[in-house]
Amino acid sequence: MTCDRLVCANCAGPVSEGRCAVCRAHRERLHRESPFASLSPAALFALLLALLTVALVAQRMATA
Repeated sequence: MTCDRLVCANCAGPVSEGRCAVCRAHRERLHRESPFASLSPAALFALLLALLTVALVAQRMATA
C-alpha cells in the first residue's frame, strides 16, 4: 500500500505530505516495509502469472 491516498486521522491531511508526527511516522513505517507491500493487486497478479508461466515451461522442458 502506498501513502498517496491515505488520510491522517490526527490532522486530516494526506499522509504523503507528513504534516504531523503521526503522518511522518506512518509514512516512514510504510517505506520500511517489504518492497512487495507497495505493489498494486494488478501487479501482484501479473507477477504470480509470470511465475506460474515460468514453472509450467520449466516442467515441460524437464519432461521433454
